Amino acid sequence: MKEEIATLAGGCFWCLEAVYDQMQGVRSVESGYTGGHTERPTYEAVCGGRTGHAEAVRISFDPDIVTFRELLEVFFVIHDPTTLNRQGHDVGTQYRSAIYYHSPEQKRIAEEVMASVTREHVYPNPIVTELVPATLWYEAEPYHQEYFARNPFQGYCTAVVGPKVAKFRKVFTSKVKS
Repeated sequence: MKEEIATLAGGCFWCLEAVYDQMQGVRSVESGYTGGHTERPTYEAVCGGRTGHAEAVRISFDPDIVTFRELLEVFFVIHDPTTLNRQGHDVGTQYRSAIYYHSPEQKRIAEEVMASVTREHVYPNPIVTELVPATLWYEAEPYHQEYFARNPFQGYCTAVVGPKVAKFRKVFTSKVKS
């Protein structure tokens, strides 16, 4: 069984985790922090903007079932890659849009997908998604893992996470786990 890793940041990690958990070929999704300068960051420190980290997800996937390109196609639909350091009401560098590539191949694919999204004018404003090498990964605290699955009726989940999951399920029907 093949396995690859993708690391993506696109606002609150609860949103990305909830979507990718439902995607065929995805084995696991872990919420965490990456791209910063502090060792062993905490949620409070990351949210305070003092660590330089982004809230991100680390996706383990089977490339024979879902490709890195397909993961990115979903990524560019379920978040707004044109808002610098924010997603909706979540504001700060910890909510930046970023692709943390793990290989030259992932970098090349990300460049192609970003160029395609730009060329097709999917968004009226320019993409500000960072494309940077993967760095140290820090798993978020246990209460953040599978947050949406455990708290579907929590206010943020119903207002923000749920609609992103619904959009994924509608736009990518053939990619939803059965």
